[in-house]
This record gives sequence, structure tokens and C-alpha cells, in this order.
Amino acid sequence: MTAEDRNLSAVLYGIDDLRLEEMPIPEPKENEVLVRVHCMGICGSDVHFLKHGRIGSYTLAGPMVLGHEASGVVVRTGAAVSHLQPGDRVALEPGVPCRQCTLCHTGRYNLCRDVRFCACPPTHGALTGFFAHAADYCYKLPKNVSLEEGAMLEPLSVAIHACRRAGITLGSSVLIIGAGPIGLVTVLTAKAMGATNILITDLLPHRLEMAKKIGATSTLHIRSADKQKTVKEIVSLLKCEPHISIECSGSENGICLAVLATAPTGVVMLVGNSPPEVKVPLIEASLKEVDIRGIFRYSNTYPTALSMVASGVVDIKHLITHKYPLEKIAEAFEKAHTGEDNPIKIMIYCSDSNENFTSHE
Repeated sequence: MTAEDRNLSAVLYGIDDLRLEEMPIPEPKENEVLVRVHCMGICGSDVHFLKHGRIGSYTLAGPMVLGHEASGVVVRTGAAVSHLQPGDRVALEPGVPCRQCTLCHTGRYNLCRDVRFCACPPTHGALTGFFAHAADYCYKLPKNVSLEEGAMLEPLSVAIHACRRAGITLGSSVLIIGAGPIGLVTVLTAKAMGATNILITDLLPHRLEMAKKIGATSTLHIRSADKQKTVKEIVSLLKCEPHISIECSGSENGICLAVLATAPTGVVMLVGNSPPEVKVPLIEASLKEVDIRGIFRYSNTYPTALSMVASGVVDIKHLITHKYPLEKIAEAFEKAHTGEDNPIKIMIYCSDSNENFTSHE
């Protein structure tokens, strides 16, 4: 690194108060690597923190760097790190657990009480020039996987964890509610895991067009508030009741629709960030013996996600619709919030590159 290297960072101070600031370049600890962050995907949770200052029980209590969908290049390694070296291109798994508790030892480290997750108060995120991260939660990218795809391993991991817990297998018929970035990567993952019949719903036609392009067998543009009518449309399009419904919108209507549409003995998987309390037709779930399950982030998914991308089993590049340099972070977040120009995944570039940023002015 040279004296000209800057650690420009996107720091959230409060609701609608996002500032670009220079921060000191961190020194990696013995089991960490210092990464020059290349690109970062904007997640709905980043926008939620910007607009509301909190998500559930996680409340912004002081200035915090945003961002958790990151990739970059290793520039320095800690004394105890041997599997990575400067110049390695890596994807960063953003949650680092304690490694000592029962949940960590049994592989459910995403539920660790002491996990430190990027851009989850009080932990700083990686929407910055340089970021120090646990080396064992950095995954070296093969030559045929781009840094953009490396950043996309994070949302893909959410989909893998959801599809695993839902029990998707060969021949599954799947309903996906919500065709945002998570719903779309869930289409890719469900298809890769053997689902042969995938219906996805949304309120926005452009998202459904993308879903069709990447492998959804059918789509449904939700126009009616009549849930029973919508259930009939779902069954008609799938030609059966879905045995697995994955709710990715986080809306009360979406959760209710999932419960009503799912076949007896089926699974409703809750993925979207819902309000703290919602009204759900639990009697319907009970009468049909439907299992309602949830996920919290993911665990043991990054190697699988990387293998899926590297092998060509999934192609996630098409979901990146907008690109901005870090200096235009305010414009990028406004685009993500308003949905103007139909963004799917917005990618921020934190370091100099040869990328041709698309102008949306």
C-alpha cells in the first residue's frame, strides 16, 4: 500500500444521515487478513437501517459503517494465517461467531449469541476501502469467479440455507413469494437442488420477467387482495398445491398466502424480514399439519455457494443491474430505496477498477 491509499467509508450516523468519511486503515490481528474491498452489494437491510435506524431488536446506537455483501483482495495477513496470501481474491462471509459455544460446535454458528455480523450494531460493516476480517471466514475465489460474483455469494447463501431447511429435493414443487434479490436467488437455488416446478409471485412485473429468465417455470403478478382467489391461481399454474412455500417478501399478506397455499404436510419457510408481529391463519396450518420454519442468515453455505457459481450450476451475474462507485453512495441508496429504474441488485465499487459504471442520471 502507498500513502495515497484511502480508507473512504460509508458511515451511518442516524436515519437518512449517511456520510462518506476517511477512516484509519485497520491492522489485521494474528488470525485476520486485511482486505482491500472491491465491491459490495446493497442489501435491503442496509436500506432499512438507513431509513429506520433499526431492524427488529438491532438498533443503531452510534456511527456504523454499512455493508455486508463484500469481496476484495487480500493485502496483508496476520501472523497466524497460512492459507491466504496477499493478492488472493476473496469473498467475505460477514458473520464471525465465538467458535466456543454449543451452537458453534454443532454447526449452527449463525445462532451463536456472540456472533459479530458486519453492519449489525455495534459491528462496523465493509462498505469501506480496507477491512480486517477473520481469515477463516474469507473464501479464496478461483480464476473463473469474478469479484462481483464473490459479493453475490452472501445473498446466495441465504437461499441455500432456506432451501436446505425447507427440504427441497428432486421433483419438488415450490412456491416463492417475493421476487426481490433473495426471491430470485432462491429460484436459482431451488432449481439447482432439483425442484422441477417453481412458481414465483410479486407485485412488480420487471422482477417477474427476471425470474422467468433465470429459471422460474411460472410467474404470478399479484393484482388481487383476495387471497383465496390468488391461491386458486397458484394451484392452477403449478397444477398442484405447493409442498414447499418460501416467503421472501416479509409482508403479512405474503406469510398468510404461504400458509393458505401450501399443501397438507408441507413446509412454509419464512425468509423475508417481517414486522415484529403479524396475523397468521394458524388454524389452517394446524388443520393441514403444515410446518412453519424460519431462518436466521445461514451457516456452512459459502463453500457450497462458491462451488455452485464456479461450476456454472447457477449464474448470478444477471441479477446485478446497477453499478456505482463508492463516491456516489447516496445516489445508489436512493435508487435502492425508491426502486426507480427497476433495480434488482445494486453493486458498489469501493476501490479503483476498470469497471464501466452504468450511468442512470
